[in-house]
Amino acid sequence: MRVALQPQRRKVVGRRRDAMSLKTSRPVLAAGDPYGTHRVLAPPGALPQPAERLDNDFSRLFWGEALLDVETLNLDAASFSQIEEVASAAVGRAVGPNEVEQAIARMVARTVAERGKQHNRVTGSGGMLVGKVLQLSSGRADELLLVGDRVATLASLTCTPLRIDRVLAVRRASAQVDVEGEAVLFASGPYARLPDDLPQRLVLAVLDVAGAAPQVARRVRPGQVVVILGAAGKSGVLCAAEARRTGGASAFVVGLDSRPTAAAELVSLGICDKVLVVDARDCVAVRAAVLAVTGGREADLAFSCVNITDAEMTAIALTRDRGAVYFFAMSTSFTQAALGAEGVGKDIDLFIGNGYAHGHAEHTLTLVRETPLVRALFERRYA
Repeated sequence: MRVALQPQRRKVVGRRRDAMSLKTSRPVLAAGDPYGTHRVLAPPGALPQPAERLDNDFSRLFWGEALLDVETLNLDAASFSQIEEVASAAVGRAVGPNEVEQAIARMVARTVAERGKQHNRVTGSGGMLVGKVLQLSSGRADELLLVGDRVATLASLTCTPLRIDRVLAVRRASAQVDVEGEAVLFASGPYARLPDDLPQRLVLAVLDVAGAAPQVARRVRPGQVVVILGAAGKSGVLCAAEARRTGGASAFVVGLDSRPTAAAELVSLGICDKVLVVDARDCVAVRAAVLAVTGGREADLAFSCVNITDAEMTAIALTRDRGAVYFFAMSTSFTQAALGAEGVGKDIDLFIGNGYAHGHAEHTLTLVRETPLVRALFERRYA
């Protein structure tokens, strides 16, 4: 595996059914499982996501698999932040950004080589990828998917067999890594074909958190107080935009973020009634600040989109009895959330963020298309 960090131009191939025109066709074995258990090397009996190691030998495929030529990995925010922090510390402060990017590239490549997937051992999270379909094996129900299609996987990289041959570039601002390599998508693995009307890097960034907005739409109602922790981040902005769209003018949407510049960008979108620059880990101060702008009303719904630890109790403390907290961030500790709510006597519903919802890709892309200021912000950040 080479770490080059030099973006390469890729030839765009049209949609074709003939895999032989792209790369040599791989033999297909019949012993495939829709959930991918046939690719689990350790431990026995595990599903791919919690598995320690996956089989990323793509010299042969299995029933139900789609082989992808991987172009870009989009690491989830919690994972990339942790990798970036370790890489920065390893190379020291007296170096340029390229050395940090080289260190990030080495860490990602090492993880994939060791585990057969991009599964961060510290955060337990991964991300998703964009690639081009090289070959389709029998057993797939999605007959509309064709060789040559460019798709984004909607299943986490923690359960996606992956091989990296070369790292081409690391883009720290968007947590994206351009690579040369291959991956397979199992028969049960969701995906989205890339649309033509939006920049690819924008689509990749948005689809990484596409499960957030539909969850907001399911729960927000007009007249509610909705508080979003980490509201200026990628998933946070989408949650705020959806809360405004679903809750209408009568919903009171409060966005929290610790970064003044990002908070100012959130203000400019006009989707929050109030934006507070606060540290989500300071439970007492954040609760007081929220109550000050809501006239003493606790949140009916809180959405935690922060990529830091120890923010669970803040979301719980500012939510009313019989309200709900939705933890979308992968940095969430179930133990802290469950025991913390019990400790303060809060009878609220706690939801674990699910990155998948029926139709979530199109739902979120439509939200971006219909919210011009959000689209413009994301294009500046990610495209």
